[in-house]
Amino acid sequence: MAKVLGVGGVFFKSAKPGQLARWYSRCLGIPLVAPGVATFSPGTMPRGGYTVWSALRSSTRYFRPSAQQYMVNFVVDDLEAALQQVAAAGGVRVGRVREYAYGKFGWFLDPEGNKVELWQPPQARPKRPRKR
Repeated sequence: MAKVLGVGGVFFKSAKPGQLARWYSRCLGIPLVAPGVATFSPGTMPRGGYTVWSALRSSTRYFRPSAQQYMVNFVVDDLEAALQQVAAAGGVRVGRVREYAYGKFGWFLDPEGNKVELWQPPQARPKRPRKR
């Protein structure tokens, strides 16, 4: 049987796709390779990072205050700095940062009202040398 190997992309409609893509590039460093298009290499994912695919109930409140039917999650290297950059660029922070064993999360609304989740995976603990 053929099987899915990973998420190949996130596609969504935008009133001004080029402008929105440039906004994301400026405030979060998303690497645009063409107008409105970015690519990410698996090698840039931090240790402990992974991609989640999750179908949620249609009644979920998780995407609020956005009315969209989807929410994108971006892995970041510094959650607080990323949220500050987003706010400085006109994004609206929503909720408070939450921390779990699998990382820290923060949310914002982009200029078109899409709720976006930022995830900073926990840092891998450096191995300590054994005492002899």
